[in-house]
Amino acid sequence: MGMTLGSHLTPLARSHIEQADVVFAGLSDGIVEMWLQRMHPDVRSLQPYYREGKSRLKTYRQWVDLMMAEVRAGKRVCGVFYGHPGVFAWSPHKVIEVARAEGYEAHMEPGVSAEDCLYADLGIDPGRFGCQHFEASQLLFYERRLDPSAYLVLWQVALVGDRSLARFATGAPYRQVLLDLLSRDYPAEHEIILYRAATLPIERPRVRRIALRDLPHVPLTAEDTVVLPPAVALRPNEAIRARLEALDKLEKTGTVV
Repeated sequence: MGMTLGSHLTPLARSHIEQADVVFAGLSDGIVEMWLQRMHPDVRSLQPYYREGKSRLKTYRQWVDLMMAEVRAGKRVCGVFYGHPGVFAWSPHKVIEVARAEGYEAHMEPGVSAEDCLYADLGIDPGRFGCQHFEASQLLFYERRLDPSAYLVLWQVALVGDRSLARFATGAPYRQVLLDLLSRDYPAEHEIILYRAATLPIERPRVRRIALRDLPHVPLTAEDTVVLPPAVALRPNEAIRARLEALDKLEKTGTVV
């Protein structure tokens, strides 16, 4: 679907929706589902399978079972998801894996993701300083190395620290743990960006700038992404530069082929 209703849907993706026998919609916005129903008479929402206190992984497995039941019945099935269907989406990858293992043809169409919108809306070129992406909870659960000279993009910060996969949000104490971790590499006053892409054509992207120290105390939704711009300058690697300069000189003399 892409992120913004209507404007991001590719002609090829539209054709798959229109030609399917049944369409499953993993969309959280009722307006978007209604728009999808104008394209196909049999759109089945996957949202009712979410429940507070129910593991999201259990829900995602149910989605796979629902889609595969129709595939096994001989129907042409299309699953529709926000953004890019393979980004922060377990079920699309899994259902394709299961379908192929059972001998069915299955593939994924790429879409405009929240990451793509972020680069455009915030004017970020990931090639300028480099860009690191982490799911916020994964950053806490595992030992990872951060590079404060590059952009840092944290996804699903509203859920940070949730080990149950059954909550839709965690509170300020959990974000404080994230702040404590980030404070090893970033000063408390470092300006960070809270970003949310527009999902309707009448909306504007939501961009808020706060000090890092305030991260635990600002309201966040699951759709909000946290961006930390570089906090330090790039440091030249003099040893590597010297090696490359030596190679350049050798190449000019014809020693290196």
